[in-house]
Amino acid sequence: MLKVGIIGLGVGEAHIEGYLSHPQCKVIALCDFNEEVYTKAKKKYPQYEIYRDSNDILNNPEIDVVSIASWDNYHYEQIIRGIHSNKHLFIEKPICLFEKEAIDIIKLLQLNPKIQISSNLILRKSERFIDLKKRIENNQLGEISYLMGGYNYGRINKITEGWRGKIDFYSIIYGGGIHLIDLMMWLTQQRIVEVSAFGNKIQTNDTSFKFNDMVISNLKFENKIVGSLSANFGCVFPHFHQFEVYGTKSTFINRKEYAEFYQSRDPKDYNRNKILDDTHGNQYVDFEKIETQYKNTPKGKHIYNFIDAIISDKEQEITKKDIFNALSVCFAIEKASQTGKVEKVNYLY
Repeated sequence: MLKVGIIGLGVGEAHIEGYLSHPQCKVIALCDFNEEVYTKAKKKYPQYEIYRDSNDILNNPEIDVVSIASWDNYHYEQIIRGIHSNKHLFIEKPICLFEKEAIDIIKLLQLNPKIQISSNLILRKSERFIDLKKRIENNQLGEISYLMGGYNYGRINKITEGWRGKIDFYSIIYGGGIHLIDLMMWLTQQRIVEVSAFGNKIQTNDTSFKFNDMVISNLKFENKIVGSLSANFGCVFPHFHQFEVYGTKSTFINRKEYAEFYQSRDPKDYNRNKILDDTHGNQYVDFEKIETQYKNTPKGKHIYNFIDAIISDKEQEITKKDIFNALSVCFAIEKASQTGKVEKVNYLY
């Protein structure tokens, strides 16, 4: 039985359910340094040890697995301490904020190959994107030419009033855009090799938030695919992952309640499950509606596979290479947004 500790009870609280879903692990400790959160946790979770200092979890010899869901600027230090303490680590993205930190983590993991780590790249667990991946693998889209991803955060108060605006450095690409970067490379099985990017902070101009709240990037893949990515944290729009994939056979466009799947340039070629009228009075359907689940994927959905990998000492669905590949692209985009130049992606792993 693996014993688990969780650091950070924002999104980290959602990890509890993920661990409880696996019969071979048991949550025994929680941690948050915020006095109010700590006090509430003491009342809500009397069955667990509740701490305010992350070291009480990272240095606890009884704990085998640690979730790190603290503020982004604490991840690196906690990961290093966790590896030294021989803990398996499930880390909220991004796992760290700087390229040098990522290199340090990689070197330490190479010295400790039995340690499993994972990161919460949760879009891979959305049924809608799993369905899309199957369609790509079955060649329903043909050869992909272009992908477009937009991370509409829709919760401006979290960056103007929360911890994201209080730390020395925060990147909306690392905090949000990384989901769509990983999704693009997972779906295409192709790496991004060059990026360009620009950003601004118009939406948060009169606030204490110091960093870009909007970044847009052009992406060049190692084959002929091109892509674009936006991270729009200040937008007046509900939280949503815009996503479009254009292939030689069909096109996928994500919407909130369903996705649109176009298999013809002529709308009259579609099945008549939804009737529209054109200007000549003809009736037709202009897309196949895909109604698989998209929203509200549980935040701990990856944890079951993570625990299985620890028990069986096998590779996870999200590999170490996947984690550092996505982060490497994010480093390049952030750099390009600051230099205004095309930047090559330096893959670290």
